[in-house]
Amino acid sequence: MELLRQLVEMSGIAGREDRVRKLVIDQLKPLVDELRTDQMGNVIAIKRGTGKAPASGRKKMMLSAHMDEIGFVVSYIDDKGFLRIQPLGGFDPRTLMAQRVTVMGKVDLPGVIGSKPVHILTEEEKKKHLDIKDYFIDLGLPKAKVDELVQIGDPVTMHRKMEALGDNVTCKTMDDRVGVYCMIEAVRKAKKSPADLYVVCSTQEEVGLRGATAAASGIEPDVGIAIDVTLANDVPGAGGADEISRLGDGTSLGLLNGLHISNPKLVARFIELAEKKKILYQRDVMPKGGTDAGGIQKARGGPAVFTLSIPCRYVHTTVEMVNLADVQATIDLLAAYIAEPGDMDYSL
Repeated sequence: MELLRQLVEMSGIAGREDRVRKLVIDQLKPLVDELRTDQMGNVIAIKRGTGKAPASGRKKMMLSAHMDEIGFVVSYIDDKGFLRIQPLGGFDPRTLMAQRVTVMGKVDLPGVIGSKPVHILTEEEKKKHLDIKDYFIDLGLPKAKVDELVQIGDPVTMHRKMEALGDNVTCKTMDDRVGVYCMIEAVRKAKKSPADLYVVCSTQEEVGLRGATAAASGIEPDVGIAIDVTLANDVPGAGGADEISRLGDGTSLGLLNGLHISNPKLVARFIELAEKKKILYQRDVMPKGGTDAGGIQKARGGPAVFTLSIPCRYVHTTVEMVNLADVQATIDLLAAYIAEPGDMDYSL
């Protein structure tokens, strides 16, 4: 799990995925025939298929997991050296109080998110829900030092170490570094595919699926599979119709979300393989949100798309939690599909 630890602890907001990109390039290079990056910063690794058809006639299978994480950029530095921030992606402001952060200035700087102390709040202020604009970052440095090391636009990410909790692990950025991890490990396990395999570590998903949309327009895949997290609302105060998925019940087949509907024939193939290989799985329907599959689907020809999901508690917080057996089930099922996609005729 060392690779997963490195991925989830690393900093890389949308548009500034540089460190993550270097790590995934190092991991993918030995596994593929070609590797390139594009102007969006996507990593596109290509493994030629074993099918008998000439290269121009083999099907194209695109896998996509996004490298970026939700975070912030510095938007203002006040006269005392405190930083104000602009969000990139959707943090719930309620989860931000008293969190540790890393400001990626000229050097990485540790900081804390501060707010007005409760002791001096008015009764009206105590009833108010905090917004991003109510927070600031304290670097513990004098104004002159802050000005020397930090500029407007510098990235800010949450600071967390991966921890084991029973059969689970928790950290920031499981969304979607655990998807990147599963994708890389599935390619490693499958070794080969009859289709030409395009393995994409995408950028800027959290701000509108931008990287995957750009990559798919160049690849023009026949099939597109996003590997991402889904909500596991199997916690007190949720459950029932809001549950979506459960930790420990296996990998999750994403049937639809706010930005795409999975191709039913493609879903059926994944179910067939899961039952054949005895891989534990569940199904999820997400009422909102989206994955890279929504961007891939817009490529020319409208490829068949699907999302393979890892159930995750506390999504878009600093303590996102996944179950290790679910992670392995995701790797196993994706590897099985890479190796045995069937005829890949998903026309409806």
